[in-house]
Amino acid sequence: MIARVRAGEPEAYAELVRAFTGIALRAARALGAGADAEDVVQQSFFKAYRSLGRFKDGSAFKPWLLKIVANETRNTVRSAGRQRSVADREAAMAEAEPLIPESADPAVAALKGERRTELLAALELLSEDHRLVVTYRYLLEMEEVETAQALGWPRGTVKSRLNRALRKLGQLLPAAHEPSPTTTSRLRKGGDEHGRATR
Repeated sequence: MIARVRAGEPEAYAELVRAFTGIALRAARALGAGADAEDVVQQSFFKAYRSLGRFKDGSAFKPWLLKIVANETRNTVRSAGRQRSVADREAAMAEAEPLIPESADPAVAALKGERRTELLAALELLSEDHRLVVTYRYLLEMEEVETAQALGWPRGTVKSRLNRALRKLGQLLPAAHEPSPTTTSRLRKGGDEHGRATR
């Protein structure tokens, strides 16, 4: 499809936009674009189109596009001089189901039901790097290698920051929802016994 776009086929670019608009909107909202999400995505696609000459053949398009979306969202949020509230982020995330499998870990499973607000509030307290890695890996359901590409980090950095972010989330969640010893052990390992959180 990229080759067809480069060859000047208008319909090919339209197909590309249709295929990736959903994930791009979800990323923009999750990363703080709020009501500006559609503008952010439109601008991101425009920048992606103009930059296709630098797109490396054989690379995955989704993480490349989402890196542009993340940068555009960051610029939009900063220029507006505001931060998304927990309620805004919760409303954005409620639009996309399923978000995170319950099997992933206790902090991630909290997105379901009444614990959603608590987890999103805890996310707001993480450093930007930790919030980003959790958002890409779980909220946007990206594989580890895609997360690394989207964030421009080595895979080892993604693993270590995800581990630390999940441990921090476990500490920030209210005591009334403490995970069991088994899930706490899995959380410290950054995933369940099958390694889903760090694969």
